[in-house]
Amino acid sequence: MTAWVRGRVQGVGFRWWTRARALELGLTGWAANLRDGRVEVVAEGPRESCEKLLAALRGGDTPGEVEGVVERWSDAKRSMVGFVEK
Repeated sequence: MTAWVRGRVQGVGFRWWTRARALELGLTGWAANLRDGRVEVVAEGPRESCEKLLAALRGGDTPGEVEGVVERWSDAKRSMVGFVEK
């Protein structure tokens, strides 16, 4: 799953928070700041776990302020190890 999170999500610990939630769910992938102010989140693992991460991103308990999340689902490449902040 790839999600693009927009709002006040850079410089507030959002990537670190996302990494912690993803690791709790057993997901691999990354969270990266984009030049346009969004954060891109790429997560691989069981669909149910990815859906839980997506719900957390939209849930209101994130650092900063999330205004919207758009996601795209695709087949896992299974080449990632761990979850990192880029």
